[in-house]
Amino acid sequence: MSDVPPNLTWERAAPPDATGPGPWIEIAFGEGQGDDDGEAPVYLRETSDPDTVVTTNRRKWDAFVLGVQAGEFDHFVEGVEELESPPHA
Repeated sequence: MSDVPPNLTWERAAPPDATGPGPWIEIAFGEGQGDDDGEAPVYLRETSDPDTVVTTNRRKWDAFVLGVQAGEFDHFVEGVEELESPPHA
């Protein structure tokens, strides 16, 4: 994990009402040359293994997010049952 800056702000990709340790995916955006720097690093990790970090860039991350929104990855979840929400107190 030596190439990962120590001062990143990690955002957890979990439903707002999610509780418990997950595992959840966390995302952090690194610094670039400007607000629209497509080569700026994007870091991803899983809460159960925070020392393993995958790095991509903002251009690829944005393309992935747009693909998810457009349904390009829906076939990966065909037949997967939706997780049940925990009971609310």
